[in-house]
Amino acid sequence: MYNLTDEKLKQVSGGGITVAGWTAIGAALVFVVGVIDGYIRPYKCR
Repeated sequence: MYNLTDEKLKQVSGGGITVAGWTAIGAALVFVVGVIDGYIRPYKCR
């Protein structure tokens, strides 16, 4: 094992989640909540 210099540390990437990833997770969560809400409280179309 060796120590990384400041320059090498700035070049390390990966392991994070992108904005697109958070958007997809949020969209899936909203969809699932909407489906559950539709089954629990079904309203007729107006």
